[in-house]
Amino acid sequence: MQISYHGHSVVKIKSNSHTILIDPFITGNGQTDLIASEEKADFILLTHGHNDHFGDTVDLAKRNNATVIAIFELAEYVESLGINVHAMGLGGAYDFEFGRVKFTQAFHSSSYTTEDGETIYGGMPAGVLLTIEDKTIYHAGDTALFGDMKLIGERNDIDVAFLPIGDNFTMGPEDAAYAVQLLKPQIVVPIHYNTFPPIKQDPQKFKNLVDSAEVQVLNAGDLVQLKRD
Repeated sequence: MQISYHGHSVVKIKSNSHTILIDPFITGNGQTDLIASEEKADFILLTHGHNDHFGDTVDLAKRNNATVIAIFELAEYVESLGINVHAMGLGGAYDFEFGRVKFTQAFHSSSYTTEDGETIYGGMPAGVLLTIEDKTIYHAGDTALFGDMKLIGERNDIDVAFLPIGDNFTMGPEDAAYAVQLLKPQIVVPIHYNTFPPIKQDPQKFKNLVDSAEVQVLNAGDLVQLKRD
């Protein structure tokens, strides 16, 4: 399995048989290495509806006949656009052909703004626990620090955690470093920073604050270096 980071909050997972994209904000993302018109995906996971996470979901899903997995209200909107969806709720898990998906809580908001300026309610924001080929990946989405991260860490052996550090809209480096203590992942990758001026951060500051996990600061296109069993 390959897990790669592609700028902002975009994560790609390639298993033996499937390609999964999380929050595929490609067009307009100055931090990414991906080209939307060339990207392949079998499944797309959305943590919430904000445009810098929803991104190229519609075009990618239609071109690849991909299934979009999202919280119920956001999934309903995507389905109305003629796209295959699988709707879920916070705390619920489902076994897909590629692995198991469970949505966790996140403290943020969720809406999508159309090209006409209409605001679509996206339901609850979420994090994602993804178990594939005996590895557990946690993508926190956009979130503040919250105490129940401790429960997530206690109930799951997290191999890789993707945590926002950008501040202003999400956790900053200090809160994200505390989140690492609660989640207890083997590896943590900082995300959601330096894409826009309000979220400018130095990821090395975050790395220097963390001593309980291996921090991998990745450039767009880099692979997570998984630990061997």
